[in-house]
Amino acid sequence: MLPVNLVVLVCLAYVSLLFLVAFAGDRKASRGPSGWLSSPLVYTLSISIYCTSWTFFGAVGSAARSGAEFVTIYLGPVVVFAGWWLFLRKLVTVGRVYNTTSIADLISARFGKSPALGALITIMALIGTTPYIALQLKALTSSFQVITFPAGAVVAASVELEPDFVTAFWVAIGLCVFSILFGVRNINVNEHHHGVIAAIAVEALVKLSALLAVGLWVVFALADTSATVFENAPVSLANPDSFGTRWVALCFLAGAAVICLPRQFQVTVVENTSDRQLRTASWLFPLYLFLICLFILPIAIAGLRFLPEGSDPDLFVLTLPLTAGQDAIALLAFLGGFSSATSMVIVSSIALSTMISNHIVMPIAVGLGMVASAGGQTTRGFILRVRRTSICVIIMLGFVYFWLSGTSGALAAIGLISFCGVAQFLPSLVGGLYWRRATQAGAITGLSAGFIIWCYTLFLPSFEGAFLLSAEVIENGPFGWFWLKPHALFGLTEFDPLVHALFWSMSINIALFIGVSLLTEPTPLAQLQATLFIDVFRRQTESELSVIRRTARISELRQLAGRILGPEETILLFQAEETHERSSIASDELISLVEARLAANVGAASARSLVSQVVTSETIGVEELKRLAGEAEQIRAYSAELERKSQQIEATAAELAKANRQLREIDIQKDEFLSQVSHEVRTPMTSIRSFSEILLEHRDLDEARKLHFLGIIQSESFRLTRLLDGILDLNTQDPGEQTWENEAFDPEAAIDHAIETCEPLARAAGVKIRRRRARNVRVIGSRDRLTQVFINLISNAIKHNPNKGPEVMVSSLRRGASYEARVKDNGPGIAADNRENIFIKFYRGRDALASGVGLGLPISRQIVKRFGGELCLSEGKAVGAEFIVRLPMYRTKAGEA
Repeated sequence: MLPVNLVVLVCLAYVSLLFLVAFAGDRKASRGPSGWLSSPLVYTLSISIYCTSWTFFGAVGSAARSGAEFVTIYLGPVVVFAGWWLFLRKLVTVGRVYNTTSIADLISARFGKSPALGALITIMALIGTTPYIALQLKALTSSFQVITFPAGAVVAASVELEPDFVTAFWVAIGLCVFSILFGVRNINVNEHHHGVIAAIAVEALVKLSALLAVGLWVVFALADTSATVFENAPVSLANPDSFGTRWVALCFLAGAAVICLPRQFQVTVVENTSDRQLRTASWLFPLYLFLICLFILPIAIAGLRFLPEGSDPDLFVLTLPLTAGQDAIALLAFLGGFSSATSMVIVSSIALSTMISNHIVMPIAVGLGMVASAGGQTTRGFILRVRRTSICVIIMLGFVYFWLSGTSGALAAIGLISFCGVAQFLPSLVGGLYWRRATQAGAITGLSAGFIIWCYTLFLPSFEGAFLLSAEVIENGPFGWFWLKPHALFGLTEFDPLVHALFWSMSINIALFIGVSLLTEPTPLAQLQATLFIDVFRRQTESELSVIRRTARISELRQLAGRILGPEETILLFQAEETHERSSIASDELISLVEARLAANVGAASARSLVSQVVTSETIGVEELKRLAGEAEQIRAYSAELERKSQQIEATAAELAKANRQLREIDIQKDEFLSQVSHEVRTPMTSIRSFSEILLEHRDLDEARKLHFLGIIQSESFRLTRLLDGILDLNTQDPGEQTWENEAFDPEAAIDHAIETCEPLARAAGVKIRRRRARNVRVIGSRDRLTQVFINLISNAIKHNPNKGPEVMVSSLRRGASYEARVKDNGPGIAADNRENIFIKFYRGRDALASGVGLGLPISRQIVKRFGGELCLSEGKAVGAEFIVRLPMYRTKAGEA
């Protein structure tokens, strides 16, 4: 054993060294992040954060238990980085060009900057990462117990030590402080964490050196030669079961995890500054993985041969040198494991705290108006407190998971639970970068379903009945339904629990993502984001600025920026704008620039919500959007849209044909209207001119003939005036204007006046008018206008009645709170195909018996409608036509009409 004080002192000294490296990195970055800080070597070493204590300790344990299966955890990332040109290059470029702050930020920004999608991914990432943080705590406490075990290394290796929850708790507290001091000193997450990355690079070298040192000692000191190590090896490297469905599943999970784990996305995408870094990492990172795995099998074989039976394989790296009395190598191995665990927890907590702040807390704060009412320093301090608190919550959740499930389970098994959880991001991530038709609804549905299946089939069962799912449910299914057993869902029993959970969660995730996307429409903003993301290599110089047109006041925009960015950065941001001509309205360029700077602090979705509070108008230019889409893309999108809507088009084809026929008929009626109006105007004008000429030329006419001619001129003038008034009514009444003053009056007087006006026309046509009236009725409106309505109805009944004994019946009555008047004739009535058209402007009917312009009934209906009533044609009349006018009655204060 090693003295506890010595181990703690070495750990503190090592942490102090990391602080110095981080401090030096930040100091150099403040003068310019060039040189070694942005070198491809440092970038690649930071990506090696993938190799956590699971790699350092658990890979040996996995090799001791399952042979070569441990290789899958490193083969997946090797494939991803070796083929970086196909996917990783595009992902990193999108993140760099559009200032992505996290995997939640990128996916939510792709699907229209959706706050709901960002919050969902954040919650999933938090729960999915919790087992991985618990893994680090278990590795740290177990290694600390072994290296300081009072009874000696041999005893520690041969007995199962109880989890030390007290040590784990204080380790968790230390990691909280460590992470806060390392990564949350300011809120601008888009300014790269150069100091943190530098410290992570140092830790990468330390853990690689430690593992190589133990491996070299095992091969050349403990076993004399490399050949001796493999003699009589108890681990079979040719196990055929190692290369089945589980092998494929593990390779897939590892490849997905190296992209989708929040810490991996942080170092690979967010911290990337150039293609040169990624190009170097494409071969250097696989080389790093090869070196770190080089001695895994020799160490596993040596542990099984030289350590007591029943020793924990996950700690062979530490117990082998301890039992051989190699305290220096053992201490170096402990530091390697310590580096592996702490680097993972630091970067994971930083990345997750940013996601929690940007996608959960900030949207809530914006919705409650907390940001709008707070001052600049208050808002910035609030964001910092949220992120620091989030770090503590994240790490303590890992401790709780360790506390509930830390008594069992190998390190590799715990890590694979997290791998399967974060793999649920992959369909939306890949689909968002390559499939233009993918929608926000599809992403949310697929992610939610996959996450629920993962929780039910893998995450909750990992607690072995200690949390939510009881042991009975895990064993027999809820309510005894075997087909719902978490490890045999829907009767699928051929796979082990990990492969089973991966199969169901990813299958349902992908199916719903594709299916719902095909059934829903993307929003205009989502379509724009899809174009920018999918065509990122062609659109790097373009942005929303060329498509979105927004309007905002500069003063309000400056005030918003000051709350988040602080006064100094805000002044610099608006300085260029003030050099131009002063204006109270911000340009599109300034609004987009402010939103981009806010997104670097609070994420794209929250930034858009904040800017939307001060933007007064926002439009998307269709022509610019078409230009971005490109001709070939337009054709593909148009073809897909036609195919999707083909059934709808077929269903409405008949209605369109009918509407077209009606439009053609109306067009014919309008042509007839022009000739009819010219005739109607010419006839009275001819009469007026003729009789005026007679009066002028024959001044000796007697007084009676002069009065007769003047009466004709006056009558024709009134006729012409009525015609012109009808045309004016047609135009002025369309927009809903009211051209009269309302008053209470007796509608019976309007009917009487209309009958008197139409009496000469009735006598000339031989039509008898009969009357039946109501009593004590008053309505609200204009008596002249109502008179005009009844004149139109009565004159139409007279003109369109060729019956040998023509009659017109005008009746009225009270019906409840309504007044009802009817005008009925005993003529041929109105044909069935004309009943729906007679109220259309210019329509006179093909069987019209008298001239007219087809305006009387449409104008009459508009007048009655403005009275609050209705004009309609009675149904079911076998003889004649009957028009009904219904009006609400006016009631006095006493309640009587």
